[in-house]
Amino acid sequence: MRKMSNKEVKATLKNAREAIRNKEFKEALKHCKAVLKQDKNNYNAWVFIGVAATELEQPDQAKTAYKKATELDPDQLLAWQGLLNLCEKSNTSDNKHELLGIYQKLMKLYESSDKQKWHEVCLKLVDLYHQEKNYLEVAKTWSRLIQLKQIDGASKQELHQMWRKMIQLLADKVESQDNETQQLLITAFENVLSSMDKIPSDSHQKLSTDYVKFLSKLPHEENKLKLACETLITQYPNSSSSLEVLAMHFIQKECFSDEALQCYSRLNTIEPTNGLGLIGVGIKAMQEKKYEEAAKNLTEGQIPPRPNAPWEQRLGLELLESSGHYGNAQKKHKLVHLQAEAMIKSGDANNAEKAFDILEQLSGSNESAALALKGQACLNKGLMKQASQIATDLMASYPEVAETWELQGLISYTQKDYMQAEQSFQKALKMKADCGIYYYYLGLTYWFMGEAMRKDKSKTATHLLKAAKLDTYNGRTFCYLGHYYHDIVQDKNRARGCYKKAFELNNADEEAGAAAVDLSVELGDMETALAILRTVTDQSSAGTAKWAWLRRGLYYMRTNQNSQAVADLQAALRADLKDSNCWECLGEAYLSRGGYTAALKAFTKASELNPNSVYNIYKIAAIKQIIGKYAEAVTEYKQIIQKSKKYVPALKGLGECYLMMTRNALDDCLDGRALDSAEEALQYLARAVQCRPDVSCLWKLIGDTCTTLHVLSPAKVNIRVSAILIGQDEKRNVHYLDKNELLRLGGRCYGRALTLMSPSANLWCDLGVNYYRQAQATAEGNIMSELLEKALLCLKKSVMLDSKNHQHWNALGVVASYKGIENYALAQHAFIKSVQVEQNNVVAWTNLGATYLKNENIELAHEAFKVAQSLEPSYVVCWIGQALIAEAVGSYETMDLFRHTTELGVNIEGAKGYAHWVCTTLQDKSNRNSELYKYNIVQMNAISAAQVVMSKYTERIQTDATAFTMLGYLNEYLSLKKQAEEAYHRAFVLLQNTEDEEKLKCAQRNWMRALCAAGQYEKAIRTYMLNPLVEFDDIICLALAYLKKSLLQESAKAYEKALTIARTEKEKAHIMIALAMIAFKEGRMNNAKTLLFKCSMLKEPNIESLQALCALGLSKKDTTLATAALNELFKYSDKINSTYESCLLSSGMFSLQANSLAMQRQAAKAVHSNPADPALWTLLSRLVPQHTPQMAEGGVVAGNIAEILSSHQIKHALLFSAANQLAAGKHAVANEQKNALKTIQKAVHLYPDDPAVWASLMAACHMENTLSHLENTKPKHTALEEMFVTTITSKVETEKTMPTPYLQSLENWSLQQAVTGLKEVGRHSEAEAFCTKILKRHPDHPMVFLLLRQVQCEQLLLSQQRLPDTVLGELKKAVMSNFTSVTAWHWLAEVYKSQGLMIAAEMCYRQGLQLSSQQGDMNGKLSSLLRLALLALSLSTIKLQSNRWASLVKEATGEAQKISFCPLAGLFQALLQFVVKMGARETRRLLERVVYQPGYTESIASVGRWYLLRHLWAKNDDELITGMSCLKLLELDDRELRPGFISDLPSINAQLEIEATPEIGTVLRHPAKCSTCGLVGEA
Repeated sequence: MRKMSNKEVKATLKNAREAIRNKEFKEALKHCKAVLKQDKNNYNAWVFIGVAATELEQPDQAKTAYKKATELDPDQLLAWQGLLNLCEKSNTSDNKHELLGIYQKLMKLYESSDKQKWHEVCLKLVDLYHQEKNYLEVAKTWSRLIQLKQIDGASKQELHQMWRKMIQLLADKVESQDNETQQLLITAFENVLSSMDKIPSDSHQKLSTDYVKFLSKLPHEENKLKLACETLITQYPNSSSSLEVLAMHFIQKECFSDEALQCYSRLNTIEPTNGLGLIGVGIKAMQEKKYEEAAKNLTEGQIPPRPNAPWEQRLGLELLESSGHYGNAQKKHKLVHLQAEAMIKSGDANNAEKAFDILEQLSGSNESAALALKGQACLNKGLMKQASQIATDLMASYPEVAETWELQGLISYTQKDYMQAEQSFQKALKMKADCGIYYYYLGLTYWFMGEAMRKDKSKTATHLLKAAKLDTYNGRTFCYLGHYYHDIVQDKNRARGCYKKAFELNNADEEAGAAAVDLSVELGDMETALAILRTVTDQSSAGTAKWAWLRRGLYYMRTNQNSQAVADLQAALRADLKDSNCWECLGEAYLSRGGYTAALKAFTKASELNPNSVYNIYKIAAIKQIIGKYAEAVTEYKQIIQKSKKYVPALKGLGECYLMMTRNALDDCLDGRALDSAEEALQYLARAVQCRPDVSCLWKLIGDTCTTLHVLSPAKVNIRVSAILIGQDEKRNVHYLDKNELLRLGGRCYGRALTLMSPSANLWCDLGVNYYRQAQATAEGNIMSELLEKALLCLKKSVMLDSKNHQHWNALGVVASYKGIENYALAQHAFIKSVQVEQNNVVAWTNLGATYLKNENIELAHEAFKVAQSLEPSYVVCWIGQALIAEAVGSYETMDLFRHTTELGVNIEGAKGYAHWVCTTLQDKSNRNSELYKYNIVQMNAISAAQVVMSKYTERIQTDATAFTMLGYLNEYLSLKKQAEEAYHRAFVLLQNTEDEEKLKCAQRNWMRALCAAGQYEKAIRTYMLNPLVEFDDIICLALAYLKKSLLQESAKAYEKALTIARTEKEKAHIMIALAMIAFKEGRMNNAKTLLFKCSMLKEPNIESLQALCALGLSKKDTTLATAALNELFKYSDKINSTYESCLLSSGMFSLQANSLAMQRQAAKAVHSNPADPALWTLLSRLVPQHTPQMAEGGVVAGNIAEILSSHQIKHALLFSAANQLAAGKHAVANEQKNALKTIQKAVHLYPDDPAVWASLMAACHMENTLSHLENTKPKHTALEEMFVTTITSKVETEKTMPTPYLQSLENWSLQQAVTGLKEVGRHSEAEAFCTKILKRHPDHPMVFLLLRQVQCEQLLLSQQRLPDTVLGELKKAVMSNFTSVTAWHWLAEVYKSQGLMIAAEMCYRQGLQLSSQQGDMNGKLSSLLRLALLALSLSTIKLQSNRWASLVKEATGEAQKISFCPLAGLFQALLQFVVKMGARETRRLLERVVYQPGYTESIASVGRWYLLRHLWAKNDDELITGMSCLKLLELDDRELRPGFISDLPSINAQLEIEATPEIGTVLRHPAKCSTCGLVGEA
């Protein structure tokens, strides 16, 4: 075969390349094979074969070709690239191994030629190494890549990302990698962390945490781990991840150094529930013998984590289990066993039970150590039998094990078999001679063996010291050593040292801590005590470590840090809410802080928990005393005295409380109460000094009590004092002292206190004030001067001892300015010094002003009082000073200033000044309409205010005749007649010994006038007759007394005598009116009329005479005289001061004319003209229910307004309002608040002595009971009739001011109402018994006799039997005995009607009509007419042949209509017309008037509507019937419209026709009440 030339070879290779390009791979193979036949080492031919074979999917041929090419020229890239592509397509293990070589070769080839290709190949090589888990090569290759990047000048960010990528590549199983790889990874972490831009940041924290976790897996890199953790903690102090890693490292290394403990603590601080921290602290606590803490932490640290918790929140046990270094079963078993041991050693029964369960679950639970722990667990639970069984098993199985004898010893120790316990512990020590706990058990056994063993140093002390030496962590050893040194050796310093060491070892040991603190306090080392307490309280929450909180609270109390003390004691109390001592301490802390209410509650709680504690009750009483609840404090103190009669603090507290109650009572002018309180105070203080006479404060309190009563009148003071205080030893235990003796006793008590405490400035001041008060109460001049000198000396002594006390200077000034000394210069100096010492001194400024005012220096006085007012505006005395200045300069504000003093408080100067100005203003009759009078007197309610303060003044100052005169004058204005008489009499008695005859006569005249006003006419007459009567006023008063006493002749003579000396026409007119009244009473009407006419004929016509003349005409029903007098009176309407009298007379005139509506209108007109006059409103309220009851609603309003306008009208306003409410039907069901019963109940409470009030209450209760029967409900006010009658009768007998006929009518009405009420409820037997009972007491009582017959008759009528003639005769006799009673005749007529005796019934009605006409009783007349008309109407339907009954109906109704508008009379006229001629037009007209005209009540209109429908039906007027029915349906308010009602009208009309009524009386089934007269029609 011919050999190809080089040119032909190149052409063939070129053809092969073209074939490959044209994808003619077989052709290409032919060309390549042809070349290889000529040149087997042709590099390109082999490469082209590899390419074509690859495309023809002949990988083996292609690989062989590429390999051949690489062998021929290893430094050429094409073959290597083809081989790389071929191997990358096939993912077999052989190919991966070949790829490693290819990548390495390509990297060498690309390194110098193509950096980009080299980088790509390098990445592929790293990825392949990583897949093969060849981390060392990954690290080396990636490090080389980073180095080349650094050489090429890559950016910091790019290098950072490459280092981070390297960390990701090497992150798997770092603990199993070789050291070189780990070092490279450390380098990567360090470079990444150092190249980060934001530090700190989340990414930096996460990466740092990964670095720390990585280092924690490398045991040989401990230093780097600690350094990295410290760095991370510094940068992220709130992150727990680094601390967790470090803690896990320490636990794995079983390292519990201070550094490890600090790590655990910091971890628990950041994350309290972190398992690693808890486990580490628990193991450390176990080493230090803090078993409770160890058990708690080990248990909490091994709680399984939540499944979805992040790594940072997973707890220790999971971390340990996931750690290859520590998380094996042996380590876990050891940890759980340690937990169980800690729980058992803690001694808690609950922990013991849990530990027992844990030990049962562990493998190897039957080993000696586990069995011993189980036995101790049973021992802790109190299961002695099970513990003994385990000990027996141990003894049988492991007799040579120390734990066996330890358990046996503990069982014996628990059973107090100390000898056996000693032997067991000694055997345990033989087996473990270096075990400190056994020495501790043995020492404890000796300690409890008895006193001898405790003191035996070779026993208890030796073993405890040995235990402390061998086991320095057992705090209980040191605690019992402390007991030994404290109780046996009595070395407090060494004992405190031991206690302190025990507490340092175990801060949960309350016994050791409390003992260390108590001994430190006892030794005066407060810093050590406080340090211990702070250590405990800082680590404890409120409700735990009670002993520490309590002791620190007590420390704060001793150092006056009360707020901190309260907080600590509250924390201590949360641990035990039933600790009375804790409550007591808390109360003391509150009290020291000023929280009296809180302290009171705390001491109350302490007392409830410990009722036998006297101290708690005492503190409760003391606090109540401080806050001013003296009465309650007295009760508490007395409770103490009952338990301990000689308990001096309680006796002293009682004395102080009663002293304060005395002062308060004196401030309120309650002198009687003040005397009682002072007497009690002296009684208890005497008992106190009897027990402790050496206590000066008790004597001072006695002196204060005696001196406090200096303000009282000497006549009032008669105090009972113990003989102990007087110094007498008599059989009588008590003596009675007057005011002077009491003050001297107070001085002696101050002297006794000074002997006990002589340098006390306060006592010298008190003694000086006492001498001053004695001088004030003394009338003898020499004694007073001597006492004042003593007072001055004592006060100067007090000022010398304490010149900084402003009260001493003030007292010195007061004494110096007194009238016996009057050293105003010294007084001024003392007051100024008092002000200089204490600038905010209102008393001294006021006294200084009074001094200036006394010396008539008004300007300086005004300035001083003004300063005092600015310092304390409520101080009353400075306002009195300003009022006196205003009075001195004549200011119009004087009265207002005095009034202001009475508002601020009671003061004798202010009270008398204000009363003086009020009386002066009242005496001036010309200023009644002035604005000043209206403001000062009316608007300010001056009369009542002045009367109140003067009552208190005269009770205190009983020797001031002027004050009693003013009080009587004010009482007269307030209509307090009895009180006025007493005041005037007191003034008269006081003036009897004076030389001023004018004042005495004036006082006597005032007294006699008051006697007449109070109804004591006989006494007034006797008083007048004591002296000859020559004065006009005296004669007039005597004449009035005779007149009131019904001594008419004597009265007339006195008036005639006065008429002869009368000076003015007005006086003569008044006397003639009085004579006319006497003539009227004597029945001499003409004489009375003549005298009154003479009065009207005087030059100055007298209004009172015209009013008397009109009243005379009204009383005699002389309309001509009354009208003439009224007309004459109206001519002088401008001179009439009061509209009430004119309105009353006009209303009486209309009443005489039977014009009720005009009467009401007249009163309403007067009210509109004078709306501020309460008397007119009362009159209107009175007239409405009697004359126009249809307007009762307005009457209620009028009564309410009268009650608001004046307190003098309250009684009548309430009575008349209740009457109106009764008339209007205002009952409790409709309105619970505004009804007749409520109103009259108020009146009963205000005026219980008025019989009219009780009668009104009886009526209101009857209305409520009647309504209850109508509503079918149970009545609330039953069985009260007899009580009401008894009460009214008793009130009538005691009432003297009301007219006798009025009282008799009230009593008769109450009897009749009681019987009526009993009859209405069907209690006829009780009514009869009631009447019989009254008749036994009053056999001549015709009204009761009539009531008895009515009750008996009604019972007969109910039997529906005809009454015998004898019975009717008896009934007639009973009525004849009450001949003037209209209602009696009406009742007899009804009886006759029931028996069919219509003529007799007619005669009875006519008799009632005649009586009412004679008596002027319009209501009785109207009632008689209507009853007569009803009788005739009921008979007219039967006897149509006779017109007499029809005429009688017309006549009676016509007369009724003349009296007033009467709807019932109109109805009777319409019904009469209906009976006479049903279908007439007149019938329709009259019925329509009843139905449609205003003024007819609904009940009357309904009856008229019934008969109108019958009339229309008779006329076949269906249209009007339908319209009328529809109209009525539209008027219904609370009823539902029944479907089909309109269509049912024909059937209703048919029923109306069928139900033809034979008698009118049976048709009136509904009560028809007349709106005018109130008469209820027959039912």
